[in-house]
Amino acid sequence: MTWGPFRRTGRSAVLALLWLLLSGFAPPGGLPEVELDRLPPEAARTLTLIKQGGPFPYSRDGVVFQNRERLLPARQRGYYREYTVRTPGLNHRGARRIVAGEGAERDVRSSGEYYYTGDHYRSFRRIKE
Repeated sequence: MTWGPFRRTGRSAVLALLWLLLSGFAPPGGLPEVELDRLPPEAARTLTLIKQGGPFPYSRDGVVFQNRERLLPARQRGYYREYTVRTPGLNHRGARRIVAGEGAERDVRSSGEYYYTGDHYRSFRRIKE
C-alpha cells in the first residue's frame, strides 16, 4: 500500500491507516469528523438553534462565512453561514463557531452539513450527528 511518501504492506498498513483515522487525520480531500456529543455542550445548543431557524443570541449569527481560509469545500459565495458557539465565562463571542452549508435544498436548517471550529477558523471538523 502506498500512501503519500510512505510505503507499507500487510498488517502494518492497516494499523497505520487505523491510527491516522482514529487520530482525526483526514485523507486528502476530506476533513476530520467529530461526533456531536464529543463537542462542548454549547455546540449542541447552537446546532439546535440553527435547525430551528433561531432566535440567535448574537447579531452576527447567520452572516455569510466567506471561507477565506479555504479549509472548507469550495462553494459559491453565500453557501456557508456562521454561528457562535457560546463559551461560558466570556463576555464576547469567543473563538468557537459552527459553520453551516446550505446543501442541495439551499437551507442550512436541514442540510446536514455542519462544521465546528474551536480556534476561530484555523481548523474545522465536520459534525457527525
